[in-house]
Amino acid sequence: MSVTIFALATAPGRGALAVIRVSGARAGYALDVLSGVSRPEARQARTRHLKDPQTGVTLDEALVLWMPAPSSFTREDCLELHVHGGIAVTDSVLSALAKLEGLRPAEAGEFSRRAVLNGRFDLTSAEGIADLIDAETSAQQSQALRQMQGRLRDLYEGWRDRLKSALAHLEADIEFADEDLPGGLGQSALDRVEELLSSIQAHLGDVRGERLRDGLSIAIIGPPNAGKSSIINALAGRDAAIVSARAGTTRDVVEVALVLSGVPVTLSDTAGLRDTNDDIEVEGVRRARVRAQEADIRLLVTSYDAPLEQDEALTFMRTGDFWLQNKQDLVSDNAVLPEAMAEGLQTVLVSAHQKASIDRFVAILEASVAARFGVSERPVLTRARHRNALEEAVIHLGRALVAREVGLELAAEDVRLASRALGRITGSVDIDALLDIVFADFCIGK
Repeated sequence: MSVTIFALATAPGRGALAVIRVSGARAGYALDVLSGVSRPEARQARTRHLKDPQTGVTLDEALVLWMPAPSSFTREDCLELHVHGGIAVTDSVLSALAKLEGLRPAEAGEFSRRAVLNGRFDLTSAEGIADLIDAETSAQQSQALRQMQGRLRDLYEGWRDRLKSALAHLEADIEFADEDLPGGLGQSALDRVEELLSSIQAHLGDVRGERLRDGLSIAIIGPPNAGKSSIINALAGRDAAIVSARAGTTRDVVEVALVLSGVPVTLSDTAGLRDTNDDIEVEGVRRARVRAQEADIRLLVTSYDAPLEQDEALTFMRTGDFWLQNKQDLVSDNAVLPEAMAEGLQTVLVSAHQKASIDRFVAILEASVAARFGVSERPVLTRARHRNALEEAVIHLGRALVAREVGLELAAEDVRLASRALGRITGSVDIDALLDIVFADFCIGK
């Protein structure tokens, strides 16, 4: 029999209400001892006076919910105590529970861990719950809900079922080669494996789920005095970076957090790209180059009085990045400078000092972020753990297709290993080895 666990499920500190969760075989016993009266009907909220089991002192008048197994979050007997949210009240009730034999405080993620072990849901759904708790934007919320509801599980288990079917046909062709089976049964199965391999590779190429969960990086780069710091201040709506007519003012990376189309974004102002003998500025330029290389989107800022003197900045630019022609309020003909005609870049005329100009660019940038990194109707991978397992599956499937020219036995083994890699994502295989990894970052009480 597993130990019964308990924890505060709401944020610690003073509040109107606090919820304490109890899960395990002795949850009902805990309610009996603390309330001293009969348990309420299942899933019917009732008020009870909770008392210290040793002193008999009343601790609180609480709303209690009794949820016997298997109709609970963990599929164990569960109890929720909705107490008043004062620190003294919650501490006293938690202390009273700790005095009961067979009960102990829960570890981080232990309620969800038990739910997985008891078949309530799979590992990807549990990760969706954690992402939902951590969600800070509507897009993150939507993605986490889809994952919690099993969209990723259905995709990966569907792929695994297809591999199981292919493996069965391969093994039938191997084991019963002398029987009257349809010709080329194993090779036909490998044709289906090739189709699945293409689907997995396309899935791996879609990074929007990881970007939406972890956040997007946008770097502002360009020559000194083009107005990069003014641009980041205008986008942030505050003075985040120092603005000066002196070239080389920005020595370090200045970061601002934004939300664009529901996607969390870290916007970085960087040092102007140029050759310099100043040791501090040299380091700033080095950091600017690193940030430009690693960013998901780059905003190249130039102006009529700070054009590109070298092509280095263009080497960092990718299709879909933006070239901002700043200080358009000072250009009489409001024309695009010749250098702005770079293939694959979106050229936008802006002025950091004109709100309408910045608002227009923000609308363009948001549309681009939504199209490239926003919530997808298709299930998308969200964690490095998923990516690692999928990449392993791709390697094995690629080997299986190569092995088809050598022998079906080798191909079958690689298909089996690919299926096992997919199973590790949902927890269908190697569940014990995965639990500590998946639940390491969960909060107490969940």
